[in-house]
This record gives sequence, structure tokens and C-alpha cells, in this order.
Amino acid sequence: MARLSGLQKEVLRLYRKCLRECRKKPEATRAHFKAFARTEFEKNIKVDKRDFSAIEFLLRKGSRQLEMYASPGVKDIR
Repeated sequence: MARLSGLQKEVLRLYRKCLRECRKKPEATRAHFKAFARTEFEKNIKVDKRDFSAIEFLLRKGSRQLEMYASPGVKDIR
């Protein structure tokens, strides 16, 4: 298997964090959070892996979104 770059590891780390946060949500809405996370990552799958500035921007954006959706007051996402 090919070795992952630092940025690739960061992206995977963020994705795993998203999935972990999904487990903390009410069981009835977990699927919505998982689907949202997956969709957000899939939207940007075509970003060139050498476009570091775009990837770093998306990582920051994703981290902010995760922080927002991880708050206990957020029970569902659509």
C-alpha cells in the first residue's frame, strides 16, 4: 500500500473525527450526520492532491463545521 502524505493523513483524521462525533448524536439522527459528512468529503474528492492551499482551506472549513455540529445542542442535520 502506498504511503500517505501528511495532508492525506490530516484529511483521514478529520473524517474519523466526524464519524466519532456521529456516534454521540441521538440514534435516530446519526444516519443524517454520517450522510452529511460523507457528502461533504465526496464533494471535494476531485481536488488535486498537490493543491495544498485548497486542501488546507477545506480542512479548516471542515474543522469549523465539525466544531459547530459537535455541540450538544445540535440534534439533527439535513
